[in-house]
Amino acid sequence: MKIKVKNLTVNYIQYGEGSDILLLHGWGQNIEMMKPIGDQLCSNHRITIIDFPGFGKSEEPLVPWTIQDYSYCVEDVVKQLQIKKPTVIGHSFGGRVAIHYCSNHPIKKLVLFGSPCIREQSSLPLSVKFLKQVKKFPGMDAFGEKMKKYIGSRDYKAASPIMRKTLVSVVNEDLSRFARQIEEPTLLIWGEHDTEAPLADARELEKIMVDAALIVLPGTHYAYLENLPQVIRILNEFV
Repeated sequence: MKIKVKNLTVNYIQYGEGSDILLLHGWGQNIEMMKPIGDQLCSNHRITIIDFPGFGKSEEPLVPWTIQDYSYCVEDVVKQLQIKKPTVIGHSFGGRVAIHYCSNHPIKKLVLFGSPCIREQSSLPLSVKFLKQVKKFPGMDAFGEKMKKYIGSRDYKAASPIMRKTLVSVVNEDLSRFARQIEEPTLLIWGEHDTEAPLADARELEKIMVDAALIVLPGTHYAYLENLPQVIRILNEFV
């Protein structure tokens, strides 16, 4: 199904009956990555899953977006589909959008799967330092941009020019001030060996949130799928 959001066509699915659950996927993913969760909860809840603009079957933004833009997108979807005080469940990038959205909108509860929130300055890889220095020289800016395609992250390489700029924006924003504003019960479900969003990030997030609890599971950045039966049991108790 399709709706118009900010002049873009956004793809979504909605099924089941009961209280609302909104599922938000990670970067480079789509509805299918969150559907295993929705399929297990739809007997008691109305499930809504969207393809974020730039992913799946949704249109790509015409200009680079920020986390705030994606949060406004969620706000518009919630209004158009008449979603009432949902439990919001987000993975990774989807969790980051959820943090921003849930900080100033009515929700029932929040669940985050491997969603990094606090941006910390760390030592840059030698390749990135090289690019930063090269781009300072006259006429070398274009060369630096070209080299990003070869030494950047997998997500950066796979993205279109607009989505590359979007990626840089969304991963560099510290969302801790928004996380602190969320008063509703929040469950953090993290993979013990998550290298995309290290467990230390989850522990810090738990500390700064008003009402958050951390559950650590075996697995990686996709621990919510790697431990699906256990996660469903946890969610059924929580939501």
